[in-house]
Amino acid sequence: MSVLDIIAEKTRERVIAAKAADPDLPDRVLRSVPHGAEEDEILPFEAALRKSTLSCICEVKRASPSKGLIAPVFPYTEIAVEYERAGADAISCLTEPYWFRGSLGILREIRQAVSLPILRKDFTVDPYMIYVAKEAGADAVLLICSILTEKEIREWLALCRRLRLSAVVEAHDEEEIRMAVRCGARIIGVNNRNLGDFTVDMGNAGRLRACVPEDRVFISESGVKSRRDMEMAERMDADAVLIGETMMRAGDKCQKLRELRGLPFREIPIVKICGLRTEEEIDFANRLRPDLVGFVFAKSRRQVDPEKAKMLRACLNPGISAVGVFVDEDPEKIISLLLDGTIDIAQLHGHETDEMITEIRERTMRPVIRALIPTGEDDDSWKKYPHADLLLLDAGSGSGQKLDWTILKNVDAPFILAGGLTPDNVQEAVRTVRPFGVDVSSGVEYPEGGKSFEKMKSFVESARNAE
Repeated sequence: MSVLDIIAEKTRERVIAAKAADPDLPDRVLRSVPHGAEEDEILPFEAALRKSTLSCICEVKRASPSKGLIAPVFPYTEIAVEYERAGADAISCLTEPYWFRGSLGILREIRQAVSLPILRKDFTVDPYMIYVAKEAGADAVLLICSILTEKEIREWLALCRRLRLSAVVEAHDEEEIRMAVRCGARIIGVNNRNLGDFTVDMGNAGRLRACVPEDRVFISESGVKSRRDMEMAERMDADAVLIGETMMRAGDKCQKLRELRGLPFREIPIVKICGLRTEEEIDFANRLRPDLVGFVFAKSRRQVDPEKAKMLRACLNPGISAVGVFVDEDPEKIISLLLDGTIDIAQLHGHETDEMITEIRERTMRPVIRALIPTGEDDDSWKKYPHADLLLLDAGSGSGQKLDWTILKNVDAPFILAGGLTPDNVQEAVRTVRPFGVDVSSGVEYPEGGKSFEKMKSFVESARNAE
C-alpha cells in the first residue's frame, strides 16, 4: 500500500467513529442550508481564485508525512490572521490528525479569526466528511481522484453544491483530469507532489495544464519555494497556487508572500483603532482585522468601565490585541486588567515613570506603550522610557489634532504615529514618517461621534497599502 492508501484507510476509521458519535449531523447541516447553489453561481472560494492575477492559497499545517514536524510552535489562528494581512486570497487548513497533526477544532478557530474562504484539506473518503466540513465553517473541500471513483466524485460534487461548498478536485495525471472534467469539476488542482512516494516535480502541473478547459479554475499545488516557481505558474496560466511549507516556515509571512509575488520589500505598519465602545464597533473591527484596538479607561467621551471592556473583549476576534488606555491610573488596576485578560497591552498617557513601566511588565509579562506629545525636533523625552515596548507619539490625547511629522526625524525608537490621522492622509504619513504603526480614533468617526465602518475600512486598507 502507498502512503496515500494508508492515510485513506485510517481516515475511513475516523469517519466510522465520527458517525457513531454524531449520526444526526448530516440532517442537521441540511436543515441549516435551505437553498443550494444555483447552477451558474460562483461561491466564495471559487470567486477568490477567479482573479486577473495569480491567486495564492496559503496553508496552515503543523506536519506532513514527507517533512515530519514543520511547526513545533503552532499558533494557528495567528498564522491564519497573518496570511490574511499578507494578502492571501484563501486559506487551506489541514484537518488530518495523524500524519499532518490537524483537527477540525483548528479549522473552527481559524474560521472565527479570519474572513478569507477556507479549504478543508483532508482525505475525503465519505460524504459524511463533507457535511462535517460545512458544519465546521469550511468554504471548500478536497476530493482526490486517486482514492475515489468517478461515481463518488460526481455525486459528492452535487452534494457540495447542495451545501453551498466549493470542491477542489485533485488530479495527478491526464486520465484523472479527464475524469474530473467529466464529473463537472469547476476547480481542478494538479498536485506537484506524488502522493504515493511524496516526491515533488514542479513541472507536473505545467505538463497537464493543457488538459484542463479554460472555463475551469486551475490550481498548481505544492512545491512553491521561490519567485521562480511562481513565475512558472504564471507562465502556465494557472489561476492559483497552493503554498504550504514555504509559508509555514517563513518568519515574516507578509514579506515572504510579497517576495513570492515579486513585490518589493515593504514594512507594513501595524494598525490600531482606538476608542471602541460598542458591540457594533467590535463587529466592525472583527470584519476589518486591525492589529490592535483600544479601550479608553481614562476620562473621555470614549471611556468604558472594566466590566464593559471585559464584555467587548469577549466579542473581539482572538487575532486582534486589546490595548487599555490609561492616564495616571493606579498600577494595581492596570495589572489586574492585564492579568485577567481584559486587555493585552497597557498604554500610558499620564505622568507614569519608567519604573512603573518596568513593574507592570515584570508582573504581567505584557507589553507597555508609553504615549508622549513631542514638543519639537530637539525633544528627547522618549529617552526617559527605555523599558517601554513602544512609544506612541500624539499631538494631544484624543484631541484629533494633526501632529507635525517633521519634528519626529530624530526619534530613534519604534513608535506608533497618532494625532489627526485619517483615511485621506495615512498613506502620506506612512511614506513620510515610516512609523512602526498608526493609530486612529476621531479620524474614523462620524461628526456626532461613533465609529464609521466605511471610514475604518478605508483607513485599514490605506495604511496597509501605502508604498
